[in-house]
Amino acid sequence: MKIESIRLKNIKVEQNTILQEIFHLASNPNCDSTKIQQLHQTLITKSIIIEKVCTKKQAIPANLTHQSRKIYSWIKFLTDEYYLQLHLKNTCYLWEIAKHILSMRGQKALQLMIGITNLAGIYQGKMSTISANIMISEGFINAPNEVLQALVESAIFGKSQHNTQIIRAFASTQEYSNILLELDLIAEVVAEKAKGKFYDLDKLFEQVNQEYFAASLAKPRLAWSRINTYRKLGHYELARDRVVISLTLDDPKVPRFVVEFVLYHELLHKYYGTKWVDGRRMVHTKEFRASESKFKFYNEASRWLEKATEG
Repeated sequence: MKIESIRLKNIKVEQNTILQEIFHLASNPNCDSTKIQQLHQTLITKSIIIEKVCTKKQAIPANLTHQSRKIYSWIKFLTDEYYLQLHLKNTCYLWEIAKHILSMRGQKALQLMIGITNLAGIYQGKMSTISANIMISEGFINAPNEVLQALVESAIFGKSQHNTQIIRAFASTQEYSNILLELDLIAEVVAEKAKGKFYDLDKLFEQVNQEYFAASLAKPRLAWSRINTYRKLGHYELARDRVVISLTLDDPKVPRFVVEFVLYHELLHKYYGTKWVDGRRMVHTKEFRASESKFKFYNEASRWLEKATEG
């Protein structure tokens, strides 16, 4: 039986309410941690309610309409305290930058609203004589200050060659696409079942763990997901300790060593964790790349994946 797409009523209103609350907390220097904890709990409650709505209709979040799914994924994304704190920090910085720019134009009393959310594009800027509304893509949540400043200036003044180059350079990084991928994966996971039609992730994990980690790596949750291959074929979600592999790899035309390599790559993320360098979060360190290159079919797998993603 085909399940019809589920549209969540007032979901856009819910999103705007959360954005306003984040902005209020970020722009309030005297904000206490209790209010942040309350917002975090609200986000958890809202995501649970949406999941219950889906369950009641014998469906999953992947069955939500496009807009409802994007907003649900964003709410669920923010239940990770790390990302919520990052939202507050960067929204505060964006607010400071926007205030400075507007004051330079003699518009100190302008009503301001800034948010970082799951946009279809890179940013949106709506300006009027009394207000400025700036929305920035979630992909920039880890962006350095230079990029955030370029986004605010573009939203207020319009595009410039200099700022466009800065924005596009970051938007082409894996760091940017990984965030968008993580948002996709939240709702797009088919089921947390490691066994596919052709490949069993449990068995592949046992083999990879034995061969490359001396069977010492604690097993994460393993799942298949329907995701677009032009972004990435796998992802490790730290908050859920979950490795998700694209269902497009569960195919007899895909060599076993390719699936093993993608799984190995994601397990390396679990093994090495995150390093901080000059205030930036680094995931593909020199140590990571050195270990990755030890995969016995590294060159063959890399070439196969390059061809697949190009096509």
